[in-house]
Amino acid sequence: MQLVSGKSDAGGGLRERKKRATRAALAEAAVRLAAERGVEKVTVEAISAAAGVSVRTFFNYFDTRDDAFVTIDADARARIRRSVLDAPAALSPLDALREAIGTELAEAEQRHELWRLHAEVLRTSPHLLVRSLSAHMADETELAEALAERVRAGSGPSCGAPAAAASDEERRAAPDLYPRLLAAVATTAVRVSLEHWCAHQEERSFADVFQETFSLLAAGLPAPPAR
Repeated sequence: MQLVSGKSDAGGGLRERKKRATRAALAEAAVRLAAERGVEKVTVEAISAAAGVSVRTFFNYFDTRDDAFVTIDADARARIRRSVLDAPAALSPLDALREAIGTELAEAEQRHELWRLHAEVLRTSPHLLVRSLSAHMADETELAEALAERVRAGSGPSCGAPAAAASDEERRAAPDLYPRLLAAVATTAVRVSLEHWCAHQEERSFADVFQETFSLLAAGLPAPPAR
């Protein structure tokens, strides 16, 4: 799930927050330069200069130049998984996921230009699109594992008690159909919500479109009334 929230994790010390900010600045610089010049004309030196860091610093965050184009906010997926696991027991897995993603996207509407540029860069660079899809699949698998852990714990802590930690064997086991399907549907719902909102920005906020999308999922996707 390739999210672009622009949100920094409040956890960790000053050093960790600075590291997250530097990585985000490099990724954004890479996307903006690629959208302006074309991916093949963007160098590591140019990305580093645009982000105000050295080339050596660039390679502290990315193994290759292409890695900088693939994911804008690498921390978003971890925050979403943690939120799913920490959500109140009363929430269903779908609602827990809805809350986690909705919180992550709270600031996204202000950064839709970067979303658009990122999508454009991927569309015009097939090799990057393939890498992005691979990262997307990995994100989806990790999300399914978090959902499976929540389901195993009975959808969350009971009566305020912490949920039992999953065993190593449970973590290694492939998630069942339900968490895999829910993770896949949720990531698709985010993409569809974004695409719909981009085409109707003057009519509705992104938050409204996102919430309606998940409400339709929660209701079982009933057919809309005939017009």
